[in-house]
Amino acid sequence: MKCQKNKVYVMDCLEGMRKFLEDGEVDVVVTSPPYNIGVKYRKYDDSIPRQQYLDWMEEVSLEIKRVLKDDGSYFLNIGQKPTDPWVAWEVAFRLRKHFVLQNVIIWVKSIAIEKEDVGDYPNIKGDIAVGHYKPIQSKRFLNDCFEYIFHLTKHGDVELDRLAIGVPYQDKTNIGRWKSATQDLRCRGNTWFIPYETIWSKEKQRPHPSAFPSKLPEMCIKLHGLHRTRLVLDPFMGIGSTAVACTRLGVDWIGFEIDEYYARVAEKRVKEMLSTYLKT
Repeated sequence: MKCQKNKVYVMDCLEGMRKFLEDGEVDVVVTSPPYNIGVKYRKYDDSIPRQQYLDWMEEVSLEIKRVLKDDGSYFLNIGQKPTDPWVAWEVAFRLRKHFVLQNVIIWVKSIAIEKEDVGDYPNIKGDIAVGHYKPIQSKRFLNDCFEYIFHLTKHGDVELDRLAIGVPYQDKTNIGRWKSATQDLRCRGNTWFIPYETIWSKEKQRPHPSAFPSKLPEMCIKLHGLHRTRLVLDPFMGIGSTAVACTRLGVDWIGFEIDEYYARVAEKRVKEMLSTYLKT
């Protein structure tokens, strides 16, 4: 059955991919599945036995491999908790026999930088601490301020549009000094600082316990190459961060979500994004 694009299907992603997506139909997959670390979702048990979780993630990823183009990119965002730091890498190692791990990106959610460690950077006037994290009250563990984004491909040879998410050179004398530095833009690298949107009041709670900011999938899609991206898949759509990013970029998308409430929130966010564009 042909999929309807720009739609969140309220169904299990395995059922959805098998029913609606053809072999090699998807250019980019950006998703953040449950991490199996005990997050309290509305309709999913995030604390199943580890072997069962890994088997399930492998099954989902094999179906993703089927629907992904040969030169497609699978961006898998997965985190951990201090008492269970291995889960992300256990998933990555389980997928090793099916994909090439082409890049490992560190999503920095919060960072502190001391001025004395920076040197003579004119835009940094003093010590800074930016971003958001959940404070951990512990004498054993540090606050958890990052997650992984595993960039998986079928053969490890997908060419990327690195400058699409590039950053200006701090030292402008580098421009023209190297053959590759023809403009004031360089590769961002594999550490991405992407903060959450701030929630200022207790009354305005997040509708989803672990949604990533829409800038994350936006950067992934741009890195893969916006010019050659026709369809983006998020098999764990949640409240629609990937859909919002695609709408902003003008790219078609499809998503699956087992929780009808989250799916409706996703649709509402997409409509709000579209109405914003219509007003501008």
